[in-house]
Amino acid sequence: MGRFDGKVAIVTGAARGIGEEYARALAREGARVVVADINAELGEKVAKQIIADGGEAAYSKVDISDPDSARAMAEFAAERFGGIDYLVNNAAIYGGMKLDFLLTVDWDYYKKFMSVNFDGALLCTRAVAPYLTERGGGAIVNQSSTAAWVYSGFYGVAKVGVNGLTQQLAHELGGSNIRINAIAPGPTDTEATRTTTPEEMVKKMVKGLPLKRMGRPADLVGMCLFLLSAEAGWITGQIFNVDGGQIIRS
Repeated sequence: MGRFDGKVAIVTGAARGIGEEYARALAREGARVVVADINAELGEKVAKQIIADGGEAAYSKVDISDPDSARAMAEFAAERFGGIDYLVNNAAIYGGMKLDFLLTVDWDYYKKFMSVNFDGALLCTRAVAPYLTERGGGAIVNQSSTAAWVYSGFYGVAKVGVNGLTQQLAHELGGSNIRINAIAPGPTDTEATRTTTPEEMVKKMVKGLPLKRMGRPADLVGMCLFLLSAEAGWITGQIFNVDGGQIIRS
């Protein structure tokens, strides 16, 4: 028996990296998983592999910055699996993102970036919340980052926004028995990190960690599953660092 037998979960940005790990882990624990991603080729591949491994999954193409696309994703999940219990707002522009300053970044790029990395979590939550309410409640996990507490330009600003969104939505969703929390990963070894963050910068970050290694996507899975599960039934509006000790707050 898995912790999520009979439950339905949507994971955005699940075609690769951390989102893929979340989707696979939820399926192993019995959830029926919607692999939601803008990349159809990779998303379908992940869904098919979950099925091949004995789980239940389906792919849904989504642009999380588009309200209609987010609603279509929720409708697909409800029609395919009979309802929705969980949402993991993982999708973001990160791999291959432009590196620039807040004062000089192209304004159209900045607006597109924020429409995905900040607004996308809200749009998906708005689309999914009615279905969670119909089921008597549920749980949402947002993907933040330790970038919210260190200088990271517009990427960091977006993650500060995700943290605030998590805290504010906890109040709006609590009356419907929907919990919402966030995970803030530290430096994590993914393809996106390898193609975006200069190697010397990564080495410097790792050197400053109490635990002297990069994180792995698998390191984040336990926190995600815990926050979605009944074990976290009285936890909402919180941001949890999973970062090798990078950020220590008192």
